[in-house]
Amino acid sequence: MFGYVTAYKPEMKMKDFYKYKAYYCGLCHVLEERHGLRGQVTLTYDMTFLVTLLTSLYEPETVHEKHRCMVHPLKEHDMLFNEITEYAADMNIVLTYYHFLDDWKDEKSKTALVGLHTYRKLYRQVEEKYPEKCRVIRKCLAKLQNYEKAGETDIDAVSGCFGKLMGELFLFRKDVWSKNLWKMGFYLGKFIYILDAYDDLEKDRAQGSYNPLLQMADEEGYEERCRQMLTMILAECSNCFEMLPCVENIDILRNILYVGVWNKFEEKSAAEDTAGKSRLEEEIKGEDRGEL
Repeated sequence: MFGYVTAYKPEMKMKDFYKYKAYYCGLCHVLEERHGLRGQVTLTYDMTFLVTLLTSLYEPETVHEKHRCMVHPLKEHDMLFNEITEYAADMNIVLTYYHFLDDWKDEKSKTALVGLHTYRKLYRQVEEKYPEKCRVIRKCLAKLQNYEKAGETDIDAVSGCFGKLMGELFLFRKDVWSKNLWKMGFYLGKFIYILDAYDDLEKDRAQGSYNPLLQMADEEGYEERCRQMLTMILAECSNCFEMLPCVENIDILRNILYVGVWNKFEEKSAAEDTAGKSRLEEEIKGEDRGEL
């Protein structure tokens, strides 16, 4: 469900792109240092966004180093990391563990079972440090799973479960900014969940899997309704973001929130338009040949 909160490079200044990449590489470095290769493979741009946001807000002491890595062994790369990067790395482990747990409960797949055994010890270590946060995440995912098993069609209720999970992730510490951070995470989580459902619709339909948009998808104006729903949710998220006193990295953050998060939707929407035009052209050709 992750992989949607990314930057849009064509509209980024080069200095901002390289800094964003340095946060990404910094998170990769910290994941490897704290959790080994198993941690490194959980790297996502979504958590890079969280690191960039919280670093901008709290301005912690940030380390700038250059390192080589397995992916780029020939050239050293800039890396930025701090205490927030460590927090994001730990949360990556929690999310990965519960991803495998969810897959095991749903599909009983061998891959999920292997993943559970691989990440259980790392998860237990993080849980000792963040027991309350892990409890909240576990509760949100359990409720979400119950909704999905019941075939719940209330998209607001279902997406709200993942929204609450993201809200919890955004709470790095309890302070004056907690309320806005939680709400921002909540709306971004709802956006991600609905966008993921939109992206997976045809696959879920073909496999007979749960998808809260299946019923809506057969109604007229489905594409526009999805766009309006996502726009309204993201507007709420953006309002909360603009109330935070972020100065550093502000252009990077706005690029991601106002443009980057739409990448997948626009790609899928364009593909649907192309497919629709192709089908229409075939129907017209069929009519010309007297096939219809």
